[in-house]
Amino acid sequence: MSGRTDSSATTGSPEAPAPRTESAPRGPRSADTAGTAPHASTARLPSGVRTGAARLLPAGAPYRRQLRRIGTGRVLEIGCGTGDTLTGCAPGSVGVDHDPRSVERCRARGLTAYTADAFLASPHARPGAFDALLSAHVLEQLDDEQVEGLLRAYVPYVRPGGGVLLITPQEAGQRAEEAAVRFTDFPLLRAFARSAGLAVRRTYSYPLPRSAGKLLRRNVFVLVGQVPR
Repeated sequence: MSGRTDSSATTGSPEAPAPRTESAPRGPRSADTAGTAPHASTARLPSGVRTGAARLLPAGAPYRRQLRRIGTGRVLEIGCGTGDTLTGCAPGSVGVDHDPRSVERCRARGLTAYTADAFLASPHARPGAFDALLSAHVLEQLDDEQVEGLLRAYVPYVRPGGGVLLITPQEAGQRAEEAAVRFTDFPLLRAFARSAGLAVRRTYSYPLPRSAGKLLRRNVFVLVGQVPR
């Protein structure tokens, strides 16, 4: 999708599934063609004391409720950071991050995590090995080519019919991310998902309505997709 420009933010709402394709899933790329795999980010939501409106928001492992929307099986998290979300995933879930220090911290917590190259060489890197894919606070830090390369590299590790969860920050969260490249809103998320061959099942604002995104750093865009069967 070369030449794509940023699209303006819109209100999220459920949408009809995209037409399914009967073509066979693409196989995973090898380590030398994975392209954007090492760019998976360690960026995470701000932590610390919960004050003001933040006290009204869900606590605990981030995005646990969103993960339930795409099933309860094994998750492959791209950009797992230090494992705050991964720790709430089903047994057998795996995280990938470009930062070896983050991977070490995940492992110290008893989690399974790899750098991108190490994952590709691991026994976990098998087509269809996972039930779902999660990428939160990563895509806004990549350009079009890198996003498409990342999704092409990792979607094949999700079984046919499995779920894909893509999460990006809204305005306040975007301003708080030093590494953010561009604003990745609902239209752009849909375009990336469809380019990767995913059926878009739903897009919505979380945890509060879209209007809160200009002030609340934790408000995010969420896309729920599905790998074609």
